[in-house]
Amino acid sequence: MSVVRQRRGPIDLHTHSSVSDGTETPAQLMRAAKAAGLGTVALTDHDSTAGWEEAARVARLEALTLIPGMEFSTRVDYASVHLLAYLFDPTDAGIVAETARIRSARLTRAEQMVQRIGFDYALTWDDVLAQTTPDATVGRPHIADALVARGHAVTRSDAFAGILHWKSGYYQPHYAPDPLRAIELVRAAGGVPVIAHPATRGVADVVPEKRLARLAEAGLFGLELGHRENQPAATARLAELAEKYGLFVTGSSDYHGTGKPNRLGENTTTPEVLDRIVEQGRGSAPIYG
Repeated sequence: MSVVRQRRGPIDLHTHSSVSDGTETPAQLMRAAKAAGLGTVALTDHDSTAGWEEAARVARLEALTLIPGMEFSTRVDYASVHLLAYLFDPTDAGIVAETARIRSARLTRAEQMVQRIGFDYALTWDDVLAQTTPDATVGRPHIADALVARGHAVTRSDAFAGILHWKSGYYQPHYAPDPLRAIELVRAAGGVPVIAHPATRGVADVVPEKRLARLAEAGLFGLELGHRENQPAATARLAELAEKYGLFVTGSSDYHGTGKPNRLGENTTTPEVLDRIVEQGRGSAPIYG
């Protein structure tokens, strides 16, 4: 029997609101999830839990199960690794300090990138701020939206493929902890960590087995293998490693509203895996609408 009093319907454990780089407020996102037929949805804004309260209020009204979460920015050398964190304590001192540092670094990085782009294109920091909401985690998606508004790109995706591409000369990385450190922080805060879309760069860049073994030992719960950007061969290899190291497999949409083509519920997680997440999550609880 399921341990989760979840509503009937698909389970989507990776979505974004305007608190980070989605185009819908947390309230609008919950209504969109209901309209899409979801039974359970996780709100996982980048390095922020600021949308949890609003999302919870509307999830109750919409008869949805909400899994409070976050997408934690981490880095290995120059490679970005995103860690989904579920049901952790949002007031935990370690989490609060580290995410504040990341958001500050994101903001500084964004300002510096806009300054560089501004030498070649008509773009200002005010243009970027016009694309954000109060308390949003400002980042490259907002720069992309400003480029679209200025007519320098057709869509956000077009901006990322061109001006904001890491080979364009305008890109620069921002501070983020090592995945091992992030996993330790999430577990210390009672949360459940899952590596987001780990197979996007193909077999050559799959998380090396030795590193994955260390992450599993540190408390990694699983791998988000159901994701539109994961490449098939890399996904198959990681599925083998997940079984070897006792990791669970999740699937999610990575929905951003109109910011990406991803649609709610296009990839989902099984009720059995959600049960395990809820069993292990000690820092916060699901919201049952």
